[in-house]
Amino acid sequence: MWVPQQLGEIAGPLKKAGLVLSPSEFADLTGQPMGAVVSLGGCTASFISPNGLVATNHHCAYGGIQLNSTPQNDLLSNGFIAATPADEVNAGPNSRIFVMDSITDVSARMNAAVTAGMDGLQRQLALENASKAIVAECEAEAGFRCTVSSFFGGVQYRLFKQIEIRDVRLVYAPPGSIGNYGGEVDNWMWPRHTGDFTLIRAYVGKDGKPAAYAKDNVPYRNKHWLRVAADPLREGDFVMVAGYPGRTNRYALAAEFENTENWSYPYISRNLKNVRDLVHTAGKTDKDIEIKYANTVRGWENTLKNYDGQLLGFRKSGAAAIKRADEQAVMAWLDKQGAKGKTARDAHAKLVALHMQDRTTQERDTVVGSIAGLGLLGNARGLYRLAVENTKPNAERTPGFQDRDRARIEGGVRELQNRYHPAMEKQLMSYWLGQYIQLPAASRNPALDAWLGGNDAAAVRRAVDGLYAGTRYGELAEREKWLKAGKAEFEASNDSIVKLAVALYPSLLAVENTGKARAGEYAKYRPVYMQAVIDYKRSRGEAVYPDANSSLRLTYGNVTGYKPQDGAVYVPFTTAEGMAAKAGKDEPFNAPKRVLDLVAAKDYGRYADSKLGTLPVNFLSNLDITGGNSGSPVMNGKGELVGLAFDGNWESVSSNWVYDGSLNRMISVDSRYMLWIIDKAFPAPNVLREINESRK
Repeated sequence: MWVPQQLGEIAGPLKKAGLVLSPSEFADLTGQPMGAVVSLGGCTASFISPNGLVATNHHCAYGGIQLNSTPQNDLLSNGFIAATPADEVNAGPNSRIFVMDSITDVSARMNAAVTAGMDGLQRQLALENASKAIVAECEAEAGFRCTVSSFFGGVQYRLFKQIEIRDVRLVYAPPGSIGNYGGEVDNWMWPRHTGDFTLIRAYVGKDGKPAAYAKDNVPYRNKHWLRVAADPLREGDFVMVAGYPGRTNRYALAAEFENTENWSYPYISRNLKNVRDLVHTAGKTDKDIEIKYANTVRGWENTLKNYDGQLLGFRKSGAAAIKRADEQAVMAWLDKQGAKGKTARDAHAKLVALHMQDRTTQERDTVVGSIAGLGLLGNARGLYRLAVENTKPNAERTPGFQDRDRARIEGGVRELQNRYHPAMEKQLMSYWLGQYIQLPAASRNPALDAWLGGNDAAAVRRAVDGLYAGTRYGELAEREKWLKAGKAEFEASNDSIVKLAVALYPSLLAVENTGKARAGEYAKYRPVYMQAVIDYKRSRGEAVYPDANSSLRLTYGNVTGYKPQDGAVYVPFTTAEGMAAKAGKDEPFNAPKRVLDLVAAKDYGRYADSKLGTLPVNFLSNLDITGGNSGSPVMNGKGELVGLAFDGNWESVSSNWVYDGSLNRMISVDSRYMLWIIDKAFPAPNVLREINESRK
């Protein structure tokens, strides 16, 4: 996962792999093709026309589709086609498209903010204040969103400046039986046959500048977009992805990995399965619950399968032993580096000790965090914190509660209306409180204990019934009122949700400050140890790239299958016939009759591949991606769009911790299948015409 600044280091391998363009063209982040790649704030996407049309995954746009769905007009199931631009609908008040403007190294300024004598909390606050100041200067010009990201645990810091487009509209979404074909059954699996794509559009004010949603806004006129490739993609072809991968942990301590394998993933997975089952059961008899929690449940299910797959991968690969051996090799090398090596060894010991402190409160923090962050209570806590922070000058407020965050907070208040159901939330709150009362006394939260008034199931029932009977916070107008309230108004309220939010504030703030103090200690020792790891790897001639941190990265390789086990070979393309062979009456393989009829007639038109003799659906390549890369444009050697990344294979699930290039594969939806769906299966003539005109 190379940062753009490293393109010079990999120029030779890029050309050897099949890149036709000059590597320097990818170094220009606002030129072609990189200027077409955008972030959605959790997924990646790309412009495919000069009129703000953006291609991304169906699952990346799922939240916007869900917000526009009702039991009477279920877009999640039926799909959505805007017949004209006037029919395009708002994807939600918090939907965003971020267009890269620049990346600047700010390491010197960030490091100058801290001094050797600072304790952990002082150090963390100093780094926080330096970051806020840099961001404030960057955002002085309206319309930009800026972020300071750290690399290698604080060895480097970079400032990312992006145009923030706040009016995002849904243009085209295939039915769920295409966009989510195979569902969780096929998630992380090969062969795969999922049409995981959706089209959205960026809108701006009439002056061409970013603006909040307004009916008379106009499509954004982007300077760069990706042409959909005319040449067929074939096995062995060069492919490249630019995107925003979320998090990897390839440089994590062995102790951190072992805790993840032995506690974090099993514990979180077990609880997510339980809450998912609660929602599934309720949704069977209440369509409103099913739709309102669809986006949430899909996120849970993806995490569940990911964690379970990682745990299996860890065991099969012996990942714990690999991580421990790698760390011991670094330690052995440091023993030969004199005083510098001792400093790094000492830093490692400090990091292990800090991690062991984290373990002592991890169960409490998970359970209390789930209670405090749930639906109405989580929203009320956020608004009370906003009121508290508003008593300070903007520059002194905690990140997330400054003036720059106001639109996101207001959007969350409105979006909650379509993601909350009182009966369902009562069940979820009861579940997490049931977990809470099982915690040992030393791990309890005094404010929660006082509110519960007991330590058994009866106390939980009484508390939950009272909490939701004594509030009007579930009403949108009521929440909007609290958006404007001051600290004193919150503290004088008799609303049961608001009262609990206020009561929890002091103890949760104390936990937050303890976490910041520890983060400051990590920030003191992590860069020292990570620099040693970098030096060790370079001494062995190994490539060194930072862990993913949601910043722009590039990865390249070739279209290729793999051998998952002895006697089995996976070819790199799946086909329309393979999709039809899976089809049945029930979800998630309830392929639309229209699609199956077209396949039976082999009506593929110009989208068929002459070599395959059929329509390709998905393809494999040996690229290195993770969550956040979803929706990333897959480009050929000419920088043209050949598909969208949307998943990895089962063998790649554990690659966030231990990467194996011989088995790890990226799964993408082929652009030919996308165009076939738009042209023949669920026609959108205006959209198809726009895409085709943009290819000229």
